[in-house]
Amino acid sequence: MQNSRRTFDGLQVASLESRRAAEMERLIEKTGGVAWVSPSMREVPLEDARPAVEFANRLITGQIDVFVLLTGVGTRQFIEKVERHVGRQRLIDAIADTTTVVRGPKPTVVLKELGITPSVRVPEPNTWRELLTTLDTEVPVANLVVGLQEYGTTNTSLIAGLEARGAIVERLQIYEWAFPEDIAPLKGNLQRIADGEVDVLLFTSANQVRNLVRLANTEGQADRLRRAARSMMIASIGPTCSDALRELGFPVDFEASPPKMGVLVQRAAEQAQVVLERKRAVAQISRLEPNGGSATTPAHDSRFMRACRREPVDRTPVWLMRQAGRYMPEYREVRAKVGFLELCRNPQLCSEVMCTAVEFLGVDAAIIFSDLLPILESMGLELEFASGDGPVIHNPVREGADVDRVIDLESADALHYVIETVRQTRADLPEHLPLIGFAGAPFTLASYAIEGGASRNYLHTKTLMYRDHGAWNALMDRLANSVAVYLNAQIAAGAQAVQLFDSWIGCLGPEDYRTYVAPHVKRLIETLTPGVPVIHFGTGNPELLEPMAAAGGHVMGVDWRITLDDAWRRVGYDRAVQGNLDPLVLLADSDTIRERTKQVLAKAGGRPGHIFNLGHGILPQTPPDNARALIDTVHELSSAR
Repeated sequence: MQNSRRTFDGLQVASLESRRAAEMERLIEKTGGVAWVSPSMREVPLEDARPAVEFANRLITGQIDVFVLLTGVGTRQFIEKVERHVGRQRLIDAIADTTTVVRGPKPTVVLKELGITPSVRVPEPNTWRELLTTLDTEVPVANLVVGLQEYGTTNTSLIAGLEARGAIVERLQIYEWAFPEDIAPLKGNLQRIADGEVDVLLFTSANQVRNLVRLANTEGQADRLRRAARSMMIASIGPTCSDALRELGFPVDFEASPPKMGVLVQRAAEQAQVVLERKRAVAQISRLEPNGGSATTPAHDSRFMRACRREPVDRTPVWLMRQAGRYMPEYREVRAKVGFLELCRNPQLCSEVMCTAVEFLGVDAAIIFSDLLPILESMGLELEFASGDGPVIHNPVREGADVDRVIDLESADALHYVIETVRQTRADLPEHLPLIGFAGAPFTLASYAIEGGASRNYLHTKTLMYRDHGAWNALMDRLANSVAVYLNAQIAAGAQAVQLFDSWIGCLGPEDYRTYVAPHVKRLIETLTPGVPVIHFGTGNPELLEPMAAAGGHVMGVDWRITLDDAWRRVGYDRAVQGNLDPLVLLADSDTIRERTKQVLAKAGGRPGHIFNLGHGILPQTPPDNARALIDTVHELSSAR
């Protein structure tokens, strides 16, 4: 029943719906909102009919193998525009004789009006991703000519996906999106939004997003619009609309499923109060002075923090990378119920997973439970953790032009769940135990974005890096800026230290690092909140230690491919060091673990500033008792010095 559900409860709700504006207004008001609905677009047929007529002739003569219909309006206008040139029945017969793929119900209705049954229908939510997946199973398009009836704008991701599958794509554009004839209501809504007078903003089309931004740019309101978006709820009708929002730098707080207007309004009403409370709390955090490294916090004088500052400690502090992970049965129980990204977006579960590991191991510091890659999703890249394949980026950056669609984050709003994870974990941990925030370093994030996943030779990354210095520097600049915003937000939320993970940097040599990476990392680290220790960790090539140390960091992370004493000598004794037991040692017997631990401690030589850790993360095959025994051994042996 309506009364049993949460409503907007008087919130100011804006919508840019055009075709069904009156219905949208009724839905918002019925759900307890104050409605501000302003049409934002209209379809304007292209004046030049020649390209459409040429396409129709190719269709009639059998030169189009597959006809993909994305919209009902475009399908109908195509018939109307060309029928007097080629003959209506002749065109209908040609469409009927061609393999037709319809994206959703609207083009299906138009074809049925013409007496045509579509060959293939794309399932909900009817996005270009489902379209490509459907083609893979129903109509493989390798070496086929695919006629693509477009929206008012070109979907470059869809075209790239078709071409990657070997299709020859022939575009058919019938109309374009323009502003409504009366633009005053849209200008009024833009002003209302920019002034912070709107609580919820509903989008039912990707083109609404583009037209709003286009108008904001024209009116000089773009910056105010984006700032206002940080404190309002932004709700999207579906994945295509969400893609456009993220591409243009807006957070997506809610996405309707199924992608229906009624579902969008009702579910947005149910979630609005919670989302607004959370977003406004995050905005408040961003205005606070950071407290993570404050000398007034109990964790300030912990062993870990003292070691970061190279001060004497009674025993060597120790924590482990991936100390909450697949090696722990408690973690596997959680993962059996939720997907990895779902877990990363649940601050309560993230805190629980980490606090369970900390209590079991007895470590001297905790690190937030998250992953390196969600920041890329917030920057406009399509991230999926595929079962058995690891992370996959579906729209990788391969050419210089692709860098333009990578969003430079101005705030951490889109990563609110990570910021809340910091706050929740900090609240759940004992006060004396330091909390470490983290992020991927620019090169590692760039490599994921360019390769689209794991790589052995970094072919695409190095090709872009060597061939297009301008594009490479632009991408690295955006990543460095965004990581700095992200880490500073974690610090403001309560992280006492942060670690920069450059997990893939080992594929470079020292000179390439100095040329293509170091300037960006140096600027990033210099942008971080003063007084908060930065752990700079790279793996795979000990020859990079010196240029990495020159780029910055209070603590240099060291992997197992070099002895700790040699590493410390290379980076300089004015830095603390962290490391560096080979993670595979934890698969050995207890005597071997003890002996290898003793060797690492001996290489540190009792010098202030050593934090014991592995040279990389705990492996999933590690017996939990071995990990706990390592912590006990470090404490025992270092106390006896």
